[in-house]
Amino acid sequence: MGTSIFELSPGQTAETLDVADLDLVESLREGSEQAYEELLMRFQQPVYALALRLLDDQSEACDVVQEVFLKVFRNVGAFRGQSTLKTWVYRITVNEAHNARRWFFRHRRAEVELDKNPDESRNWKEIIPDRGRSPFDEAFDSEQHIMIEGALKRINPIFREAVALRDISDLAYEEIAEVLGVSLGTVKSRILRGREALRGELAGSLKTGLAPRLVAKTAE
Repeated sequence: MGTSIFELSPGQTAETLDVADLDLVESLREGSEQAYEELLMRFQQPVYALALRLLDDQSEACDVVQEVFLKVFRNVGAFRGQSTLKTWVYRITVNEAHNARRWFFRHRRAEVELDKNPDESRNWKEIIPDRGRSPFDEAFDSEQHIMIEGALKRINPIFREAVALRDISDLAYEEIAEVLGVSLGTVKSRILRGREALRGELAGSLKTGLAPRLVAKTAE
């Protein structure tokens, strides 16, 4: 069972590249169609879920998924196993989400959607519900989950990506440091600050029964 969104377990360590990952990478390098299918089966939904939470836009998240796997397929020959396959894929995902966010702020804000009917606009949760059960999903019921998702959108994107990688994607701190290219201390700081920001966003709306679970714990 993964850590809840307000708990911290600094004792976890990053995984080493296992034999199954090595075999998969080798098969990908050889152009195996079955290996490509296995890669998609393992990572497509987690990559989409992470991109969606970082960008809060279904269409942008789908575009990021396509870019991520294009980059994986093109660059698998350069993968040297210095990190886990999961860490490598998630690092590409975060980088592509950053690129998409920069493009959005550079271009989308200047656009005017003249033909859009506001009544036809729908939230991504109404269109494609996330069927995956993560530790985040197990820890909260659907009403609380919706409130937390909403709060997550409102916090600083730098903190949001750290919290999403830890509490939703369930990466260890060392893995998150590799994905984000920052120190372990920076990862812990961003997670603590992100959880505190979430706690502030949720303070006025969460049910009284959850109050004991909202105490941010200190990373050692």
